[in-house]
Amino acid sequence: MNIIELLTQREFLIAVLAAVSAAAVVFTFGSGLINRSEMKTRIKRVALERDKMRAEEMARLRGNTVGDGRSSIRRNAETKTYMKKVVERFDLKKAFQDDATVDKLAMGGFRGQGHLITHLFMRFATPLGVLVLVAFYFLIMAPSPDRPLYLGLLYAIGAGLAGSYLPKLLLHNAISKRQASIRKAWPDCLDLLLLCVEAGMSMEHAFKRVAKEIGQQSVELAEELTLTTAELSFLEDRGRAYENLGRRTGLDNVRSVMTALIQADRYGTSVGQALRVMAEEGREARMSEAEKKAASLPPKLTVPLILFFLPVLFIVIMSPAIIKVFSMPPNPGL
Repeated sequence: MNIIELLTQREFLIAVLAAVSAAAVVFTFGSGLINRSEMKTRIKRVALERDKMRAEEMARLRGNTVGDGRSSIRRNAETKTYMKKVVERFDLKKAFQDDATVDKLAMGGFRGQGHLITHLFMRFATPLGVLVLVAFYFLIMAPSPDRPLYLGLLYAIGAGLAGSYLPKLLLHNAISKRQASIRKAWPDCLDLLLLCVEAGMSMEHAFKRVAKEIGQQSVELAEELTLTTAELSFLEDRGRAYENLGRRTGLDNVRSVMTALIQADRYGTSVGQALRVMAEEGREARMSEAEKKAASLPPKLTVPLILFFLPVLFIVIMSPAIIKVFSMPPNPGL
């Protein structure tokens, strides 16, 4: 029997097809088990990496370090005992604290119960301290017989009322400086986040990596990203961590990006596409802001030009003629 007759036999073909079918069945079920094993290994690796990241973030938060190791996260500030007693004794939380107080303190980088108690104590003690100092100056240090007593007291009360706005003013300045630093570095942060996400990183790893890189440009933004990384590791709802970042910064562009990330996480859309669109909008907004500043420069230079440049220019032009006129000898015939 030659090989051609063997290959054309019905029994041989049935045996070959049965062997191929059995091999296909074995390969199909075996590949499923291998893929499940690989998936379990990958999930286990991701869980271990998340636990490691969680431990690192806890160590970083407890050590109050961010970015390149500099101390920045002001959370566990110790409160003086007398401040706490004064706040509890006079119930200052009911008097000065509202729904926006904690958010404003967070915008300024002050977190925790210690900073809240210190802020409430300063709002209570600053006007009283200013009133006492001004009254001591006008009534004891620099008394005047021409100034009545009630006028000195009136000055002291006015200074105390003005001093009541001093803690708010300091907090407003801290918020403005912090927001300016975050606003300046935010477009670069979006570009780095886009690169990390397109490279295959998860959002936790992307925030962690960008927090390390952006710390050289803005420590404040690195601090916020570090806290967001910790919240993404701890909180069950990722959208809550994104909302907290937008609330702590108080910037509209940050809130819009966080809203896009929440929608992408909720509806399963592409995070990279959302970040790409937001990064382009951020670059366009920064360019438009630069153009606006450049366009407002000529009107701002008008007053300095009139006050400083034009008088000097007239002096330089007219000085030789004036010197020549005064140096000429008088004409006796006139």
